[in-house]
Amino acid sequence: MTTPAEALAAAARTSLHAPSVFNTQPWRWRIAGDTMTLRADRSRALAATDPDGRLLLLSCGAALHHARVALAAAGHQAAVERLPEPGDPDLLARITFTGEKPADARAAGLVAAAAVRRTDRRAYGDRPVTEEQLTGLRRVVEAEGAYLHTVRPDQMPMLGISAELAGEAERLDPAYREELERWTARPAHTGDGVPPSTAVRPALRRVPVRDFVPDGQAGLDAGDGYDAGAAYVIVFGLSDRPADLLRAGEALSALLLTATADGLATAPLSDAVEVEWPRQLLRGLLAGIGEPYVAVRLGYPETAAPLPAAPRREPADVIEIVAR
Repeated sequence: MTTPAEALAAAARTSLHAPSVFNTQPWRWRIAGDTMTLRADRSRALAATDPDGRLLLLSCGAALHHARVALAAAGHQAAVERLPEPGDPDLLARITFTGEKPADARAAGLVAAAAVRRTDRRAYGDRPVTEEQLTGLRRVVEAEGAYLHTVRPDQMPMLGISAELAGEAERLDPAYREELERWTARPAHTGDGVPPSTAVRPALRRVPVRDFVPDGQAGLDAGDGYDAGAAYVIVFGLSDRPADLLRAGEALSALLLTATADGLATAPLSDAVEVEWPRQLLRGLLAGIGEPYVAVRLGYPETAAPLPAAPRREPADVIEIVAR
């Protein structure tokens, strides 16, 4: 018989697969009996790239969603309180084990997708993402409390300009360059960051892709594709409040895992929301009705060559279990 603490620990280990900005994995779990708490780890914040902590909260929300689906897939029931202590803003969620229920087959599929999902920065081919697929992704995003905008063909130039302007501004910022270097040259034992082996060499793209190693050698070729069949979507909400950003991270996780389970490759594109002026251009793509949180490229790569796995931290470095 699985104890509540064991069930929560297994869910926390699944959350280690969650995506995060620069693969910083800026969260910590603490398990005591039948309760698990999620905290933001501000020591992993990106002062230059993410000064307001928007992407940190999105990253933590993705970890929360991974843990939630892991519990559901294993047939465990849990109550989730988001931002439960107003005086402790870094306490992002409290999960309380409440019993057993039938295992959720859909959640099991998402857990399986979590283990194989990769951010695929290579170019995608001509095979299009279907409207049916995009409708399904919109539904899972909305079920998590956020919204999804599909970038229309006439809006694509503005998305490309937004990403290019943001990339140029960041390239000219010494603080950003130093931060990029720090998170792309991590020792192997840290289990985090973006190693050059997972980066893609610059190539002509419909929307520019971040150059993670501008002074080095990326490990992957972009390929011959031109992203012709790719779809670009924007996860957005109504405000920049922490509660909305946390929910948006859960929605991003649901989108990425569902897309992976559906056979799509995915690549979050956070560049255009990291700099204020390009972020304002993205607000224009939303007709001014929402706050853009992150863009995502979806599609089918032209090559079936496997991607190297991104490093992950050891569970003992992220999960604290308190004996009772």
